[in-house]
Amino acid sequence: MAAITLLVNGKRHTVDVEPSTPLLYVLRNDLDLAGPRFGCGLGQCGACTVLIGGEAVRSCVRPVSQAANVEITTLEGLSKDGVLHPIQQAWLDEQVPACGFCQNGQMLTAKALLDKTPNPSDAQIREGMRRTLCRCMTYYRINAAVKLAAKRMA
Repeated sequence: MAAITLLVNGKRHTVDVEPSTPLLYVLRNDLDLAGPRFGCGLGQCGACTVLIGGEAVRSCVRPVSQAANVEITTLEGLSKDGVLHPIQQAWLDEQVPACGFCQNGQMLTAKALLDKTPNPSDAQIREGMRRTLCRCMTYYRINAAVKLAAKRMA
């Protein structure tokens, strides 16, 4: 066990865990954050995505020790003072969620994409979002929500 300091959604947390513990487990079990989800456990589906230093990262395969003292943003950290982030609002306005399971990964992947490419083309959206899977096949609504969020964030 080791004391590891995490900076999550603007707050500092120190946890006493094995350094090899997946970041996802610490976020959900120790910090009680419900945004990142366990999907495949292999870093392939994207349900567990968080932002580390602005990059979309699969937290189920990232050891907690590799996330120490770096800003981590979860879905809970997107909204500020009770106001939804434009991406979250676009998701609601475009009625993206069907089952909702993948939405954490979809929104955080979209945030990383829009931070790098503020006005993406359809092809850039498809490429940027392609590794974040949606079992309900809401890809057209995801694309529309990313475009709407881009417009609102401009």
